[in-house]
Amino acid sequence: MTPTRVLRLQLTLLASFLLLACTAYAAPVPGAPVLMISIDGLKPEYITHADEHGMKLPYLRSVMHDGAYADGVVGVWPTVTYPSHTTLITGVWPAEHGILNNVEFDPEQRLAGGWNWYAAEIRVPTLWDAAHRAGLRTASVGWPVSVGANVDWLIPEYWRGQNVSGSSDANDRLLMAALAKPTTLFSELEPAAGDYMMGNDTSVEGDEAKTRYALEILHLHKPGFMTLHLSSLDEAQHMHGPFSAEADATLESIDGMVARLAKQEFANDPKAVVVIVSDHGFMKITHFVNLLIPFLQAGLMETSTNATTKATTVSSWKAAPWMAGGMAAIMLHDANDQKTEKQVGEMLHGLAADSANGIAQILDRAEIAKRGSYPDAAFLVVFEPAYYAGTATSGDLITPIAGTRGSHGFSPDYPEMRSSFFAVGAGIAHHRALGVVDMRQIAPTVAEILHAPMPTAKAAPLHVEP
Repeated sequence: MTPTRVLRLQLTLLASFLLLACTAYAAPVPGAPVLMISIDGLKPEYITHADEHGMKLPYLRSVMHDGAYADGVVGVWPTVTYPSHTTLITGVWPAEHGILNNVEFDPEQRLAGGWNWYAAEIRVPTLWDAAHRAGLRTASVGWPVSVGANVDWLIPEYWRGQNVSGSSDANDRLLMAALAKPTTLFSELEPAAGDYMMGNDTSVEGDEAKTRYALEILHLHKPGFMTLHLSSLDEAQHMHGPFSAEADATLESIDGMVARLAKQEFANDPKAVVVIVSDHGFMKITHFVNLLIPFLQAGLMETSTNATTKATTVSSWKAAPWMAGGMAAIMLHDANDQKTEKQVGEMLHGLAADSANGIAQILDRAEIAKRGSYPDAAFLVVFEPAYYAGTATSGDLITPIAGTRGSHGFSPDYPEMRSSFFAVGAGIAHHRALGVVDMRQIAPTVAEILHAPMPTAKAAPLHVEP
């Protein structure tokens, strides 16, 4: 072979190598920007059957007709806010992502009502992480379990234990500003967005404050992926029941907020997609099941009274319920205490044998594991519809609930607990009914729209494209 031919061959091989290298290390093709809005407690029927309920929801109804939607989303065990929102951004069950309940397990009440606020407790990658790996900037306002999250523009959901709702302490705003990312975010947004809410304000005014701040972030920073949590519908349904006049009026207010947010997102990028989700459904509740009482009567828990404050607290326990609304996980102080586990099991099955006690099922460890929930629980007590975990420590096991109230936390097998999924925007099918879907499918669906691979999700993405 002549030197000239050798040189040509070498150059050809070099060119091929460079082409392969460029292909291997090419930047990923960007997907569509996504704004993901959670309307806490939104039952799909509010939108899919809006006319039957006399609802005036022009924007949310347009999303149903112009996009893809689920007839219902089967959620997690338990159907409460923090585990559900974490599944929405991870695509796995609570036993895998690690957020098992809203509140921390605290039978001796030493944590001042602490909730699972911190993103560091999430054990698997989130959509925020996937978006970053795909080269996208992220934002979030009011999303549960987001304190310290890997988010570029962040206002987490957090409140002090003594200021749970509608706080009037101006220091709450200073606290939120300190937890925000970057720490200059509030000073940047306040001139246009006004004051942020104080404490965990679950009113319409609280949602309006979150909306204003989200709008300003969208306007100034145009994140590739943003999450937002609106919580006033949940509060209205707790206080007045689902489809009450108060709940309907609240959602009609939220409809206007979502319309403004979507308008800004599509103004930022006409190829954007807006995804609307919820964490659980709702049902009316009529009776409390005061499960602490039989545990105290059986000597499984002991209490003491503070001589000064007269407050009664749990001083020791062998087994205790971890309440979650429509169910309760039963935890053992010593996971290997077979004698106590046997005693608890016999007691619970005895209670369940009386239909008046409102207990639908007693699940054991193997059955709990199948449902992806409470890996350390000995039992899971699942209540009948309308029967709800009470906190009384004396009196009757079953007590009536005064007035009209609503709640959740029940088995996701109950249709009333189904949550929502709607998507609209470029590349989304029009008026595509997806049927009843698995909550774990939502995160990989959003990841696919973002072109942000999420191999840790445990379910297939939904078919939302035309």
